[in-house]
Amino acid sequence: MKLLLFGGTFDPPHNGHMRLLQSAIDAVQPDKVVVMPAGIPPHKAASATPASLRLTMCQCFAPLHPNLTVSDWEIGRGGKNYTIDTVRMLEERYPGAEIFLSVGSDMLTTFTQWREWQSLLQKTTLVVQSRYSGDGADLAAAAQKLEAAGGRVIFAHAPVLQAASSDVRAGKLGMDALPPLVQHICKQYHLYEKS
Repeated sequence: MKLLLFGGTFDPPHNGHMRLLQSAIDAVQPDKVVVMPAGIPPHKAASATPASLRLTMCQCFAPLHPNLTVSDWEIGRGGKNYTIDTVRMLEERYPGAEIFLSVGSDMLTTFTQWREWQSLLQKTTLVVQSRYSGDGADLAAAAQKLEAAGGRVIFAHAPVLQAASSDVRAGKLGMDALPPLVQHICKQYHLYEKS
């Protein structure tokens, strides 16, 4: 079984995330997709948006694949979450599954700073999608280094849709940058409104 892991803070999920996941699905053709909203990511501050709302907003990804699960595993654990822990849990839950890890271009170039990155390379195939126009050379160089260390890297090639959750929170991107379900939840709970 091919399992695709798509993680992130998703505060909020936006159309750029939708494009990233769709391109990863197209590249991998997975049997199962697990969307994993982060509890407290090690490299960012904790989200101010309640975890329950981030989980609900992640249902926006459900139409992209018939066997897609939004998991609350990282949120439920509490404390800081590391991808290696999540991958080990998936290995236990889905014995023998081939795990594909979706990463944005910004994460690929810093991958060797991740906790137990060599183990992650052994346990997963990285599926990389560029998040910025013009970062192709940097990505190729980063992929080459990881492949030299024994990693497997696949590139997904969807047109870049530049969007960032931080821009939504800061009011720089409007609600039209969000999937309809996310827009609805934001309006209902008055999320990301600037006074």
